[in-house]
Amino acid sequence: MAPDHATAESRTPRSRTPGPAPRADGTGLPGRLPRVVMAGIVLAALNLRPAITSFGALLEEVRDGLGMSGTVAGLLTSLPSLCFAVFGITAPRLARRFGPSAVVCAGMAAIAAGLLIRPYAGGTPGFLAATALALMGIAVSNVLMPVIVKHWFPERVGSMTGLYSMALAFGTASAAAATVPLTGALGGDWQRGLATWAALPALALVAWLPLARLRRDAAPGAEAEGPAAPADTGAAPEGRGLRLVRSRTAWALAVFFGLQATGAYVTMGWMAQIFRDAGVPAGRAGLLLAVTMVMGVPLAFVIPRLASRLPHQGPIVVALGLCGLIGYLGLWAAPAGGAWLWAVLLGASNCAFPLALTMIGMRARTSAGVAELSSFAQSTGYLISLPGPLLVGVLYQHTGGWHLPLALMGALMLPQIAVGVLAGRPRVIEDEAARARA
Repeated sequence: MAPDHATAESRTPRSRTPGPAPRADGTGLPGRLPRVVMAGIVLAALNLRPAITSFGALLEEVRDGLGMSGTVAGLLTSLPSLCFAVFGITAPRLARRFGPSAVVCAGMAAIAAGLLIRPYAGGTPGFLAATALALMGIAVSNVLMPVIVKHWFPERVGSMTGLYSMALAFGTASAAAATVPLTGALGGDWQRGLATWAALPALALVAWLPLARLRRDAAPGAEAEGPAAPADTGAAPEGRGLRLVRSRTAWALAVFFGLQATGAYVTMGWMAQIFRDAGVPAGRAGLLLAVTMVMGVPLAFVIPRLASRLPHQGPIVVALGLCGLIGYLGLWAAPAGGAWLWAVLLGASNCAFPLALTMIGMRARTSAGVAELSSFAQSTGYLISLPGPLLVGVLYQHTGGWHLPLALMGALMLPQIAVGVLAGRPRVIEDEAARARA
């Protein structure tokens, strides 16, 4: 394993109870099981955003078809944050009981069912409920992906987080780019265009079923999945029950996660509409949204690997934040004239998400600690992000334009940079929790 030794785990103290010696590839796993887990991670990641970006690409058609107001559409763009906060906090408890693989498998089933049902649910309430079902599956998978990576690939957190983030970005971009032409090929029926995306989580479900039948894998305090899986024996006392509310690092990560999520869901939910209102044709607006999302494919692979090699992730936080600030100001000043440049800059800014995931993996010693921190940072962060997309929808409806919403989004980049620099300091939550108890 060439450059991957310089990951977060090489700079933070390890669990005091040693596990089995890893193989030369760093996985410590027998046979082909690591590849099976890797394939499952990639397939799951592909499904964690199409439910959102496919809707954003057809927002105008869905609004017309269901008779939605701008405020209700804003509520729909806020729904991901609400569901991720409410359901994401349950993920560690479910993982301890059933195992992370089983929970992710159930999550893929929920995504498939929700995406298949929502276009035909009959009216706005049914559309909202089916969307919430899909988002529930996404929420628990969001939280457990860093846990699974930390457990199965403890020496490769940076590269595996990069692979996962790259697949997530590819799925996000594919839904943004393909939904409009796919709907056109299906006769312009937005219901069929949205329902088609249920096939992708169904494929992932097939891949996760064998893993779900294995013994519990990375559940904090549970027996490791598979006979030679690297066990965090003794990790539960260091992870479960940590008083994260007293950890400055945990709070910095939560606020950073929330502010980057605000920008991401405003972009996914409203960016195509911003371009369409500026006179850009619907197909090109969807393509611009896809460019924003596809920027995450290469950057989401590079940024976690780079972040895991730096003692402080603050410089990356600042660079991504400045991209977002310039992108929002550009949309404010000349949305159509510099459309491609703004799409690229905002795509780079949205790579704060894989950076946040990487920092979550680096700020705890054990899988148990990562589970607690991931749940806290993501659930709290999504609660923080909840008002953003809804407020953007309300401001858009009441002002009749995008100047005020875009000025708000640009201003939010400043606190995002500040808390991101704090979250990037070389700390681990177990040490902070120990100091808080002392």
